[in-house]
Amino acid sequence: MFWPYLILSLLFGGLMGLLFFGGLWWTVQRLVESNRPYLLSVASFMVRTAVVMAAFYLLLAAGWPHLLAALIGFWVARTILARKLTPALRA
Repeated sequence: MFWPYLILSLLFGGLMGLLFFGGLWWTVQRLVESNRPYLLSVASFMVRTAVVMAAFYLLLAAGWPHLLAALIGFWVARTILARKLTPALRA
């Protein structure tokens, strides 16, 4: 009965990771064509961080095992996005 909720927490953390690091990728792509890149980067960081931290804070009410599962999901999403979005190294 406890495991399905932990799996949901893991998936929720993965979703938060996709939101955070996908938003970071989107921001970096738009910095070149932006008139105010500093404003775009700071605003993006603030929004992404606030959303993810609020989500993790709300998840903490379920207990630390759920927070740990969500953090693992967040880390897995970061690893997957880093490998998918990194251009292939040329030989």
